[in-house]
Amino acid sequence: MRADRLVSLVLLLRQRGRMPASALARELEVSTRTVLRDIDALSSAGVPVYARRGPQGGFALLPGFRTELTGLTHDESVALLVAGSRRGVQAFGLGSALASAVLKVVDALPDGHPAVAVAERLLVDPDTDLLARRLHPDEVPDDVAGPVRRAVLDGRRLRIRYRAADEEPRWRTVDPVGLVTVREQGYLLATRAGEDRTYRLSRITAAEVLPEPADRTEQVDLTRAWQERSARFRAGPDQVRVTVRVSPTHRDVLARTAVAVHSETVDDDGGTSRLDVAFQDRRHAEWALWDLGPHADALAPPWLRTALHDRARALADRYAEP
Repeated sequence: MRADRLVSLVLLLRQRGRMPASALARELEVSTRTVLRDIDALSSAGVPVYARRGPQGGFALLPGFRTELTGLTHDESVALLVAGSRRGVQAFGLGSALASAVLKVVDALPDGHPAVAVAERLLVDPDTDLLARRLHPDEVPDDVAGPVRRAVLDGRRLRIRYRAADEEPRWRTVDPVGLVTVREQGYLLATRAGEDRTYRLSRITAAEVLPEPADRTEQVDLTRAWQERSARFRAGPDQVRVTVRVSPTHRDVLARTAVAVHSETVDDDGGTSRLDVAFQDRRHAEWALWDLGPHADALAPPWLRTALHDRARALADRYAEP
């Protein structure tokens, strides 16, 4: 909404001082032309914004100007409740609401408040890890995340156009239960015709909040619901059993990657372990054993040994010639 954007613009100028229109446009995620129109609107409303031309120019507020525009919107309040995880905020489409809420909180603090300085020394969930691998969270458009979030929080039925794996998108009417984010991927927990359903938010292409109330209980244990659904998913019909000999240094890595460890024996010398483990499907098993490299040996089934052999041979052939 434009009113929220005007408030954010004033707060940005209060906290950062002079800023060029291009920088304001990036912060507010609008065009430079929109920023110029907003500056004109603020000036007409009596907000003392002035412009300075030149390389060091930009827009600024007259010294001493202070706002009392620190009331939080509904979405900003929700964003602060889940702000312990930046990933959750982004996955649920609350990133801009969180940014706006933080601006208002900082503006409400007295000048020189130590919390501002402390916040500058804390970094949560940077975009890259120590191996310089960029993290790519699911992208969920606002026109999808907004209706889904409102239906969950307001207890309304939801109509979604969902694209399941290897299927064409189609419409479904569901009763939303809650939202979960795991490893930067957001999920909608819902029921459909009384049956539990889990939908990945990035696969929802459109969403509509319906007027009728959702058919759901008043209270929900979302942690338990997610654990139960995860267990059912991991025990799906495509699950495979694999026998693996693994070095002690990578035994725990294998155990964490597998769906379950059914049995384990350790060599008499206390070295390698032999594990009977389960994976979600063939692709999961092949990926896990390939990732362990020389630290693990897939003993059975034969198709897994063949798949790993073929992959290694293809890689060796590619790099055989200098």
